Amino acid sequence: MKKPIIFQNIPCTLVTGFLGAGKTTVINQLLTTKSTDERWALLINEFGRIGIDGALLASTEDSNLEQQKIAIREVNGGCICCTSQLPLQIAISRLLSEHNPQRLLIEPTGLAHPRELINQLGAPHWQTALKMQAVIAVLSGRQWQQENYRNQDGFQAHVRDADALVINRYDQLHESDKQALVEWIIKLNSQVTIIWAPSEQATSDVKNAYLLALNDQLSNSSQIISKQRKINIAPPKKSVIGLQPRIGAISTSPLSAPQTDSKEHQINTDTDQPYRYHEKQQDILLAGWRLPAHYVLKADDLHNWLLKLPNWLRIKGVVNTADGWLQINFTPDSLTTSTASAQIDSRIEIILQLDETDNTAKEDTTIEYMPELSATSIDWDTCDQELMAMVV
Repeated sequence: MKKPIIFQNIPCTLVTGFLGAGKTTVINQLLTTKSTDERWALLINEFGRIGIDGALLASTEDSNLEQQKIAIREVNGGCICCTSQLPLQIAISRLLSEHNPQRLLIEPTGLAHPRELINQLGAPHWQTALKMQAVIAVLSGRQWQQENYRNQDGFQAHVRDADALVINRYDQLHESDKQALVEWIIKLNSQVTIIWAPSEQATSDVKNAYLLALNDQLSNSSQIISKQRKINIAPPKKSVIGLQPRIGAISTSPLSAPQTDSKEHQINTDTDQPYRYHEKQQDILLAGWRLPAHYVLKADDLHNWLLKLPNWLRIKGVVNTADGWLQINFTPDSLTTSTASAQIDSRIEIILQLDETDNTAKEDTTIEYMPELSATSIDWDTCDQELMAMVV
């Protein structure tokens, strides 16, 4: 009988941040600091059921994760910071046993409360297996500028529960605003290390200095988690800010192939069949589509169609278009589209705000919304037909 592998002191870094803060970008930057002979593993948690972040991390043209000794495991369809620790334990145990990494990075969903994950990682059964390094939180300067973000407990929580804070998208902030941001951060967490992410126009020296500062956090022990281990309090019951635990039915639907008659289909998760789901969770609506790789969509039409969805909070995707494979990463303050390597299928996932009266998150942005529509009034069959109509 084979003896179980006992893992000890594997460096582990938690990368947190509010929805749309830019966690995936920071993880990609951390990956560039990896030595070629090291084995790293990534645990990515997405609240949606399809899973896109793994593709966003691995979809550069020259990316080959196996050759780079990087293993990715995605946990989709809920938050790993739930009242039961089982999903997190299983995911970490499998990553360690199957890939024997020398370093583990964990990216929880932006809808999660970091304190609950810190509670779990501070539990006694992880104290010998994992060596918890600095908790890195990501903060968007553009989000912080909006009062409804910075006054929200869920937004503040990522600052309070961080050893290091990476600030990005601050190019529109005046010096006085940046000073006010620093003062706001210090009030929440006077011990946090602040790292300013450089813009794309920054010099190579500035970018290299940033990567060195970021890489330093991989070898700094987490004071936040160390304190939590000493306190040894039980994790709170709720797992997601403003959301209840996942209960109730999920609505899933296969899509009709282009230029075919509408027929009743069985739900099919095969990558050769189109698929859509949508699910209501208190004040948000999650929805996603998966399309076979040979479905080629009109890029401009898709872009415009996504932006017309009502009250959206986040749009992510990796899609085969007439302009090639594209990554889509939209937040209310940032629209990013870039080239991607070919995938086994196209994926789109969206998060919509169901509270029609709360439009404050859309103030002072350059993106056009459609307040006359609401997420609750969406006709999903019509959405499916519109999406299929974009297939070339």
